Amino acid sequence: MISMTVEILLLSVLAGLIGSLLGLGGGIIITPALTLLLGIDIKYAIGASIVSVIATSSGSAIAYLKDRITNVRVGMFLEIATTTGALTGAMIAGFVSTKLLYLIFGLLLLYSAFHMFQKRKQELPQGFSSSPMADKLRLNGSYYDKALHQPVDYHVTGVFGGFSMMYAAGVISGLLGIGSGVFKVMAMDSFMKLPMKVSTATSNFMIGVTAAASAAIYLARGNMDPKVAAPVALGVLLGAALGTRIMQRLKSTTLRWIFIPVLFYVSVEMIMKGIRL
Repeated sequence: MISMTVEILLLSVLAGLIGSLLGLGGGIIITPALTLLLGIDIKYAIGASIVSVIATSSGSAIAYLKDRITNVRVGMFLEIATTTGALTGAMIAGFVSTKLLYLIFGLLLLYSAFHMFQKRKQELPQGFSSSPMADKLRLNGSYYDKALHQPVDYHVTGVFGGFSMMYAAGVISGLLGIGSGVFKVMAMDSFMKLPMKVSTATSNFMIGVTAAASAAIYLARGNMDPKVAAPVALGVLLGAALGTRIMQRLKSTTLRWIFIPVLFYVSVEMIMKGIRL
C-alpha cells in the first residue's frame, strides 16, 4: 500500500509539472496512469483527476497572478462561454451522436496541432492589433518575460472566435465528460493571438474554476477515494509549484514544442475513440 502511495505521488508530481507548464490541469496524465499503470478503478481515477485539476490551478495560479502572466479578464470572459457551453452539453446529451463529436473535435485538434507546428518558431504574436471588443472589455495586457528579459505588451484579437471556441469546448466537455484545458489554450493562442505563456497561465486559472464546480458532484457520488486523492493532490501541488518556476524561464517556442505532441496525442485519441464507438 505504501509503495502504491509513493507511485501515485510521483506520477502526480509529473502531472502537476506538465499541467502547470501547458495549462492542461494534469488530468490528461493522471487518469490513464492510475487506471493503466496502477490498476485503479476508473471512477476513482476520474475523481482524483478532478482533484489534480484543482490542485494544479491552485498551485500555479498564485505565481502566475503575482507575475501578471495570467490575464484574469480574458479568463473570466471565456468562463462565461465555457459554463454556458457545459450547461448546453448537459441538456442535449442523448440527442447528439458522441461518435460524430469525437471525430469532429479530434480533427479540429489535429488541425490545431498542424497550425501550431507552423508557428513553432514564433516567440510572440506579430502584426496583430486589438479588436474593438477587446478594447471595450479591456482585455489587452502586459507582463515581464523572464526568459526574454523584457516587458511584453500584447493585444487581443479574434474575441468572438475565441468565445465561440470556448462555448464549443464547454459543450463537448459537458457531453463527453472530458477536460477542456487543451481547447482553452488553443482558443487563446490560435483565435485570440495571446502569447503562449499568457494562454497557458490563463488556462491554468480557468480550469480550477471549472473543476471546482464539478468536484462536489464527484464527492457526493462517492467517487473520491482519500487514499488516491490525497497523494494526487500533494504530488500535483508540488509539481505545479515546480512547473511555474520552470515555465517562466522557458521561451514560448519551447512551450510550443512541448505542447504540439500533447495536442497531437489528444487529437488522435479522440479520433480513435470516435472510430471505435
